Amino acid sequence: MKTALLFAVLGAILAFALWGAVVAFGSLDGAQMSGHGIFALILGIVFSLGLGGGLMALTFYSSRAGYDDQDTPR
Repeated sequence: MKTALLFAVLGAILAFALWGAVVAFGSLDGAQMSGHGIFALILGIVFSLGLGGGLMALTFYSSRAGYDDQDTPR
């Protein structure tokens, strides 16, 4: 039950964010972006998501492998 509620709330947040993006980008009257600009935007988004996901994966791996355990003083 908690999982279903969590997914419902997250889905609502995602829907609101997508709606906000459509409204924000739809209000750019006459603004044009070249193909190079769109490619750079997509490349930046993919790179940022990949970097964030990679760093999160390293954090979880480090935590589960015991690298984050406190060392004992010698």
